[in-house]
Amino acid sequence: MQIYRFCDAGGCQSTRSAYLSGKMKIRVRFAPSPTGPLHIGGLRTALYNYLHAKKNNGSFILRVEDTDQNRYVDGSEEYIQETLEWCGMIPDEGPTNGGDYGPYRQSERKPIYKEYVKILLEKNLAYYAFDKEEDLSKARSEAEKIGKTFQYCVKNRMSFKNSLTLNETEKIKALKGNYIIRLKIPPDQKITVFDEIRGNISVDTNILDDRVLIKNDGMPTYHFANVIDDRLMEISTVIRGEEWLPSLPIHKIIYDAFGWKTPKFMHLPLILKPNGKGKLSKRDGDKGGFPVFPLRWKKTPGYRENGFLPESMINYLSLLGWNDGTEKELFDLNDLKKAFSIKGIQKGSARFDYEKARWLNHKYITKTTSDILINEKIIKDELSQYPKEKHKVIISLVKERLYTLKDIKKELAFLSEPETFDDTGIAKLMGKNPLFVLDKILSLTEQNHEGYDIKKDLFKWAKVNGISISLVMQSFRLSIVGSLSGPDLFAVCSILGKDVILKRVNNFINHLKYKT
Repeated sequence: MQIYRFCDAGGCQSTRSAYLSGKMKIRVRFAPSPTGPLHIGGLRTALYNYLHAKKNNGSFILRVEDTDQNRYVDGSEEYIQETLEWCGMIPDEGPTNGGDYGPYRQSERKPIYKEYVKILLEKNLAYYAFDKEEDLSKARSEAEKIGKTFQYCVKNRMSFKNSLTLNETEKIKALKGNYIIRLKIPPDQKITVFDEIRGNISVDTNILDDRVLIKNDGMPTYHFANVIDDRLMEISTVIRGEEWLPSLPIHKIIYDAFGWKTPKFMHLPLILKPNGKGKLSKRDGDKGGFPVFPLRWKKTPGYRENGFLPESMINYLSLLGWNDGTEKELFDLNDLKKAFSIKGIQKGSARFDYEKARWLNHKYITKTTSDILINEKIIKDELSQYPKEKHKVIISLVKERLYTLKDIKKELAFLSEPETFDDTGIAKLMGKNPLFVLDKILSLTEQNHEGYDIKKDLFKWAKVNGISISLVMQSFRLSIVGSLSGPDLFAVCSILGKDVILKRVNNFINHLKYKT
């Protein structure tokens, strides 16, 4: 059941009591806009919110900020929810699972914003603005002509058509048409807000715009809605990207207008391009050949489809702007819940390193049990062509060679008959009588019931005849897989079986005879 919480300007009683007692529960929110796929920068913001909540036995809330209906993209909200679930960050409250502080979509909270903006209007801390777009465009052009940026603010608000400049009769008439509601910025004040990462942020109110609170469609802007929702949802800590730093004084003014105490603020550093010059974008991913989305979006594959485990994705993103003060680099989600602290968040931006992400993914694949890996879709699809009873043996054989799950295709090349034999490898054998070795391998394979349990006898024969083990293994490996690299050879043979081993060794013998 969704509960609308209407409070007076002093706030809800439960919230006021918590503030006064100093025992307010940690409640954080991840509040994306459903305007497209979730960028990995947004996922990192969600992760830091989630970790801060779980470290402090708090609540992690998903709130969908969909007030800009013109930019709404179908499927975005579902994508966000699926991404969080893939990463193991299940919201404690949100549009899907509900909660006591809903609705959790801002488009469904319109009556709430209407009630709260009415309070500001009555207190003369906000006002109606009736300006036509052509009048505002003209004002912008005039400002540009003299090299200035247009602002609708304390310096010029009295020269526009708004409820501050109209008499009551004119205002009543104007309210029958289109209007917006603006925040009335107080003049000649210094607004100071403390950020837990960056310290005090101070701004002179005379340089601030009278920001729009309610648009002409009746929907709130981000600035108004996020303050109201954070207050009513009893958000204790706001963790968001540094792009919102310039808006922080505006939000502080809105909190002050209601007489509310602000939550704690943390503004996270940017994730930079691999070269460190500018914010990471989809174009950088396209150019560098790596994803910037966690999951597939339409025709664009994400990290999941590129063979990344969610545990490695979480681990890598956690290190983009945070460390625990040690050299440790491997943290699963449970480790992070224990180790995470806002003190470890850095001020400086973090450079994206795809190779580091692949390395971490390799570490997680290696330590993941074969029983789990064979159920990953990419692995399951690739193994489907082989007998099910051999799946576990196959993945156990190659998993330490995988940097992404998609590497499975090339790493299983040994299961296919070699189309060519490595000439460099063959050159190492020439002059050392490899045919003598291969004939013995054929003989031992034919005599062995399984065909592959010949290691002990083969090595014993080599020692008696003064033949180096390297020559034996190079000759055998080239015949089976066509190159001098690959997984454990006898384990490979156990998968291929006697008939395949005999066929491949004979083919290689014929190839060597042809070359000589």
